[in-house]
Amino acid sequence: MMQDKHTMPPDNLYRWKKPSFIKNPWLRYGLIIISAVYLFYAFSTLSLDIQRVMRGIPRAMQIFSSAIPPDFAARGSLIVTGFIESLQITVVATFAGVLLSIPFGFMAAKNISIRPVYWLGRAIIIVSRSLHPIVLGVLFVKAVGFGAFAGVLTLIIYTIGFVGKLIAEAIEEIKYGQIEAIRSTGAGYFTILVYAVFPQILPRLIGLTMYQFDINLRASAVIGLVGAGGIGNTLNSAFGRYDYGTASAILLVMIAVILVVEAASGKLRRFTR
Repeated sequence: MMQDKHTMPPDNLYRWKKPSFIKNPWLRYGLIIISAVYLFYAFSTLSLDIQRVMRGIPRAMQIFSSAIPPDFAARGSLIVTGFIESLQITVVATFAGVLLSIPFGFMAAKNISIRPVYWLGRAIIIVSRSLHPIVLGVLFVKAVGFGAFAGVLTLIIYTIGFVGKLIAEAIEEIKYGQIEAIRSTGAGYFTILVYAVFPQILPRLIGLTMYQFDINLRASAVIGLVGAGGIGNTLNSAFGRYDYGTASAILLVMIAVILVVEAASGKLRRFTR
């Protein structure tokens, strides 16, 4: 059946419009030339030594040959202990980091916060996201010493930067119907946040928590390389002893554990939708 022309959507809703830098040939080709020049400059300033790479290939092959087959028996107890510590670091850091991300996310949401609070929340999240976990791990190892506590602090800051930003974006996309309904009853500001804003972001918060758990489990292995506890510390010790069989066993177990956690979190996310 034909639709009336007055009920059909206008064509400009579906018509793609070229951005200004594509329309303007001078701007378009200028950006291409600048990008090409910069790439050439970047490659020319890198000290790429082909001979050094060729000399490193036999050493890499020797390492790979020493890592096969993986040795699970020699340091099995250390591998198990390291993974238990990584799991403990991940659970504690994810739980504490997500709890702290909630108020910072509310602070950084433009539609519910006053300007000073908004800029403070954004600043905290930006600083947390600006520092790589390895840099944070080095800082906390220097501050509190080697061990799991430095790893927990590192992943808490890392979680705040990631989850806090996404919570703020989720709050900025909420529907105002529930807010107006609760506000009409004379509810105060914090009551509106608890009963109108938080329930709308709760499903996304659950998904973010499980996703961040996966990320923190991987990151716990990386920060262990700088002394922040977990299986990364065991892996670093294996490389330091040139025990490549144990190192390959650790890597295989890491892959297996992360695959299991990924599958479990995927199923849990389906239940929360």
